[in-house]
Amino acid sequence: MSEQNQYVPPKVWKWERASGGAFASTNRPVAGATHEKALPVGEHPFQLYSLATPNGVKVTVMFEELLALGHRDAEYDAWLIRIGDGDQFGSGFVEANPNSKIPALMDHSTTPPTRVFESGSILLYLAEKFGEFLPSDHVARTETLNWLFWQMGSAPFLGGGFGHFYAYAPEKLEYPIDRYAMETKRQLDVLDRHLAENRYLAGDTYTIADMATWPWYGQLVLGRLYDAGEFLQVQEYTHVVRWAREIDERPAVQRGRMVNRTFGEPEMQLHERHAAEDFATRTQDKLADGDDE
Repeated sequence: MSEQNQYVPPKVWKWERASGGAFASTNRPVAGATHEKALPVGEHPFQLYSLATPNGVKVTVMFEELLALGHRDAEYDAWLIRIGDGDQFGSGFVEANPNSKIPALMDHSTTPPTRVFESGSILLYLAEKFGEFLPSDHVARTETLNWLFWQMGSAPFLGGGFGHFYAYAPEKLEYPIDRYAMETKRQLDVLDRHLAENRYLAGDTYTIADMATWPWYGQLVLGRLYDAGEFLQVQEYTHVVRWAREIDERPAVQRGRMVNRTFGEPEMQLHERHAAEDFATRTQDKLADGDDE
């Protein structure tokens, strides 16, 4: 960048215009609601307000895995939050999550209903409530939480850092792309070295740590994020690829990817999920017909 075009930060930053690029309308420097809009409430114990971004997929996969184990009390209504339209700034959503980010969950099996926000918190809440996908053994539980919180701390560098500057920013800039590509590849190397000696993140057992990490890093190495597989040479991380493919084959994961999805092949979208009874049968029929990406 030439000196005459170099950005010089002012002494005091002011929000004077939209940042530009994809999702610019979702960013603003203040919190709180921009409009009045109540959240819909269905008939099931859990009300999920979300979108099938990686963070949203974490939770729908968890619900589908619980239902696959026979936990009928884990039935949920999934309501679509269109973040491009600003649904996350409606008054009802802000009450459920003051941070205005998806996903947000309301548990109506408690009195009063319990709000749960942040995807990692929702996974932990459901794991503890149903006694699944979080080992009771102290060492294994701690290892699971180690990787759960690793993902929560690392994903912003992949999504908000690499993904933003590589795929969504209004112009391509070498420095931030290089910076976040380097960090993304370092994180993939962390995972690859660990998965060389472990089937799943916490050892031999599939846990909420895998559910949290797969929608980001698993889908990245499977070529579903940012069209960046060749750029990052993801095939080099053979153990991550092995792990990602194994999880991708789980029926509950395949169903979870469909919920609140508004992009990709129409056959792989289920914009909202309210009738759960025949969902597994219907989606497995679609997948058997070859309608996956």
